[in-house]
Amino acid sequence: MAEWIGIGRRARRCYGFDEIALVPGMVTVNPNEVDTSFTLGGIKFKAPILAAAMDGVVNVKFAIAIGKIGGIAVLNLDGVQTRYEKPDEVLAEIASATPEEATKLVQSIYLQPVKEKLIAKRVEEIKKAKVPAIVSCIPQNAKKFAKIAENAGADIFVVQSTVATAQHISSEYQVLDLEKFCKNSNIPIVIGNTVTYDVTLELMEVGADGILVGVGPGAACTTRGVLGIGVPQITSTVDAAAARDYFYKRKGKYVPVMTDGGMRIGGEICKAFAAGADAVMVGSAFARAEEAPGGGYHWGMATSHANLPRGTRVRVGTSGTLKEILFGPAKVDDGSQNLVGALKTSMGSLGAKNIKEMQDVEMIIAPSIQTEGKVFQVGQRVGMGK
Repeated sequence: MAEWIGIGRRARRCYGFDEIALVPGMVTVNPNEVDTSFTLGGIKFKAPILAAAMDGVVNVKFAIAIGKIGGIAVLNLDGVQTRYEKPDEVLAEIASATPEEATKLVQSIYLQPVKEKLIAKRVEEIKKAKVPAIVSCIPQNAKKFAKIAENAGADIFVVQSTVATAQHISSEYQVLDLEKFCKNSNIPIVIGNTVTYDVTLELMEVGADGILVGVGPGAACTTRGVLGIGVPQITSTVDAAAARDYFYKRKGKYVPVMTDGGMRIGGEICKAFAAGADAVMVGSAFARAEEAPGGGYHWGMATSHANLPRGTRVRVGTSGTLKEILFGPAKVDDGSQNLVGALKTSMGSLGAKNIKEMQDVEMIIAPSIQTEGKVFQVGQRVGMGK
C-alpha cells in the first residue's frame, strides 16, 4: 500500500471525503423504510449524528432541543458553560470580537477556572428536561469531573483530547489510567480521538464503550496546520472500523466508532457511514442552527490554549432551525440541511436497509465526483459550487 517518497522512506496513501464516491448496488429501498437508529451506552437514538462538544455548538438549551427530537448533543465541561454562571454574555462577547481580537479574547475568557457546582447544575438542567445528558472533558479533568457528572445524572461520559492513547507518558502530571477509569465508571465511557487501527483496538481493550475518530479535520480546528498531524477521515474511519470488527469477533463486545469532524454536508456524512462509522459527530453544521449558542460563530476546542492555540474562530452564519438542519425540510441547495433525510435517501439508493448494511456498500476512488459536470454551479457559486 505504501509508496516510496524518498530514500528509505515510504508513505501510505490515505483518502478523504472529496476523493471517494459511493456506488449504487443491485437493489434500492424506500428511504422512508430504512433504519438510521443508533445505540450508544444502551440508549437508542433516532439520529446517528452527534452535535460536537464545542462551546459555539452546544449549551443546555441546545442539548435539550436536540434531545427532544431524537438527536444527541455533547456538552463541553471544560468550556464556558461550567466556568460562568451566565455563559450567554460571554458567548456574545466572543461573537462580537473582530477576527484580530478573537483568539486572544477566547484565551482570556478560558482562564476562568471551572466551577464544580456548575458541572452538576448543567447536567441536572439537561436531565430535568427528560433527555439524555452526555458530557465531555479532557483526560486531566476526567477523574474528578466524571464523578460529579455521574452523581448529577449524566448518562454517558466522553474523554476527549487531540490524540488519545491508552499509553500516555508524563512525569509532569498524573496520567489518567484509562483502564481503571472505565472499570470504575457506572456509566458508559467514550474515548477520543484516534485515527489508527492499533490505537483504536487498544482503547477498546481498556474498556471504552465508544470511540471518536479524527484528528484535525474540523472546520475550526488548526491542528493539521499547527502540528502537521492527522489522517484523512475516510482512511481513519475504515481503519478504526476494522479494529472494531476484530475486537467484536474476539471479545463479543461491539464498540461503536464515531467519525468526528470534517463533515459539512449530507454527502460527506453518508461517506463516513460507508467507510464503517456507526455514528458521526458534527460541529460546524450545527453551529449554523438558530438554537446554537455561538450566534453564527464556531471555534475549535483548543483555540483557548494559552501557549499554542490549535483552533480558530470562524463565521459560519445562521442558516435555519435545528430541526431543519437535522430532519428538514431543507431550505438550501448545498446539502447542509436535512442531514438525516440525506442519509436515508443515500441508503435507499444504495440498497442499505440499516447502518450495518450501509457500512458494506461499494466505494470507489473518484476525485472528479465533486467537479464533473458542475461548471455552472461552480461559476455561479450555487449548490456544489459554493
